[in-house]
Amino acid sequence: MTRWGIVSTIKAPLAEIVDFAAWHLDAGAAHLYIYLDEDVPDTQAALNAHPAITALHTDAAWWDKRGGRPEKHQVRQSVNARHANNRFVNKDSPGLDWLAHIDVDEFLISDIPIAEHLASLAPETLCARVRPMEALQSDGPAHVFKAFHLPQAARQRAAETCFPTWSAHLSGGFLSHVAGKLFFRTGLKGLQIRIHNITLDDAQNPGQVELPQVALAHMHAASWDRFIAAYRFRLARGSYRAELKPQVRGTGSQNLHDLLRGIEAEGGEPALRAFYDEVGTATPALCARLEREGLLRRLDLKLPERRARHFPDIATA
Repeated sequence: MTRWGIVSTIKAPLAEIVDFAAWHLDAGAAHLYIYLDEDVPDTQAALNAHPAITALHTDAAWWDKRGGRPEKHQVRQSVNARHANNRFVNKDSPGLDWLAHIDVDEFLISDIPIAEHLASLAPETLCARVRPMEALQSDGPAHVFKAFHLPQAARQRAAETCFPTWSAHLSGGFLSHVAGKLFFRTGLKGLQIRIHNITLDDAQNPGQVELPQVALAHMHAASWDRFIAAYRFRLARGSYRAELKPQVRGTGSQNLHDLLRGIEAEGGEPALRAFYDEVGTATPALCARLEREGLLRRLDLKLPERRARHFPDIATA
């Protein structure tokens, strides 16, 4: 039987981590390797109480053994993912065939067991890409997501229809990545793991295929409060940082850093809120446009129920 797991570097409240863990355990993950990016012994103990989770503190001693703590969290994520893979290179962990390197605000979605999709892949396929759908702020128990067309021309046309004000700058109308994340085969010696790609023997994403039957539900900015709380960090060091390229290929396209800085400079936080309302909120008008394009997704993740099943002692945390 094909077995898969997850590796993730996380700095988040315990409740968010156990929601993430419970969802993926229900989805069929055989094991989760969680690298805690802060000193939270109670969180580590709570996670390690579950037999399918290995939680590690990446403390000063951890980084001293690895030449010092990298300043960029993206580099820390890569180092930790490589450490998880090396468990299988060195045969230190029970067998997993695949690992997915994803974040705590990302949830793998599939109508049938993910293991069945992975088992169907050819032996020369060393990695499989899952594409995101991005959460919109919405009322009610069901989450609402926007998806995107993979072909560039269709994606841009749909963005112009659904997000006419900002389509020149937002690929598919997304605030975050459309690159998605990867499953990769475990135990590949010398594998270098990045946020969206892997490299083996100087080959990027060897044998990559798309895995369209699996989606990545990304809670990047699922509410205005979450968007604005993360805004400064993302602008300085995260997914809105200055050195990133524009999402859209075209004359006059701005990257998210310049776009958001310009919006804020012109109208302050109210202008940012108006921008978010237009691209990040499940208004009836936006939902209707997305539905016409076949890009509207609704899903009740039932996270409280899943958390209660896997982590009953912290079900109401």
